[in-house]
Amino acid sequence: MDQKEQHKQRKIIHIDMDSFYASVEQRDNPSLKGKAIAVGGSPEGRGGVVATASYEARKFGVHSAMPSKRALQLCPHLIFVYPRFAAYKEVSRHIREIFRRYTDLIQPLSLDEAYLDVTEDKLGIGSAIDIAMEIKQAIKDELNLTASAGVSINKFVAKVASDMDKPDGLTFIGPSKIERFIEQLPVEKFHGVGKVTAEKMKIRGLHKGADLKKLTEGELVHLFGKSGHFFYKIVRGIDHRPVQANQETKSIGAEDTFSEDLELLTEMNEELCKIAGTVCNRMEQHRLYGRTLTIKIKFSDFKQITRSRSFSEPIRELDMIISIAEALLVAADISGKKVRLLGISISNFLRPEESTAKLYQPTLF
Repeated sequence: MDQKEQHKQRKIIHIDMDSFYASVEQRDNPSLKGKAIAVGGSPEGRGGVVATASYEARKFGVHSAMPSKRALQLCPHLIFVYPRFAAYKEVSRHIREIFRRYTDLIQPLSLDEAYLDVTEDKLGIGSAIDIAMEIKQAIKDELNLTASAGVSINKFVAKVASDMDKPDGLTFIGPSKIERFIEQLPVEKFHGVGKVTAEKMKIRGLHKGADLKKLTEGELVHLFGKSGHFFYKIVRGIDHRPVQANQETKSIGAEDTFSEDLELLTEMNEELCKIAGTVCNRMEQHRLYGRTLTIKIKFSDFKQITRSRSFSEPIRELDMIISIAEALLVAADISGKKVRLLGISISNFLRPEESTAKLYQPTLF
């Protein structure tokens, strides 16, 4: 059996908890059951972003990383709940204990989702579908929560499949159906394809995987840069990325590409606030706090710069992330330039023995 054939034999499960933070809050507070709630944000709509929303709120268009003001406009009866990350982390720890009953090859992506390689499972069950069913049932029985699962032979398809039948779903895409499945997949459903890239594809008549498949690798790279290599392989069902257990996180960040270039500093600061909210949520999810903040700026001519600032104490608060990012943007002196992308990342994380360090309270610049 050659290496390619070995890769095809892998059994990968992607587990994704359903509306995780909101579901934990509804479980622990019965008065919230069946109601539209958002974890995070601000009930007055004066600031903050939504970390996650219940399915009742999602029906109104409320979603994660949305400013609370916009969420209230869409759903005036929305109930805001202050996040309890210690509680979510404890639930996540229990979920990973369930995973470890079946395999040690676990790659967490956040508190509420992970890849599992069950090619050789500990209990000798053999069927990845059966294992996924058992995991889902254990989560329901032991934690009174639901999860959705995707099962396939590689990470890309398993992740897409886990989102096909939410909540409490299980979708299996077998080897013989992968290429057809990806050919029919809308480009906006491709993991890693954002709104701007999806729109760029559609303008060129690329609406589904089958349309991407018609292009050569060179054409895809010309249109989408290095991502073109990934698109060329993935539309053919090729994804050899292994499940990486105990992978050390080097940085946490987020970025956004804008449909129209930004010219005003006020507009850029507004976008930085949204991005900072996403970064702050991800830091809390991972319980990782760093001393270095970096902003990334890409201009309309595709030239890119970064600006960083390091501190002696960890950066934890959303307000501080925003303040530092805005100060770095001003220091970059980009007046007169058009900006198409902004990003924020946190790195230089605390070591475990430093986890009790005090909150960062510096004077900026």
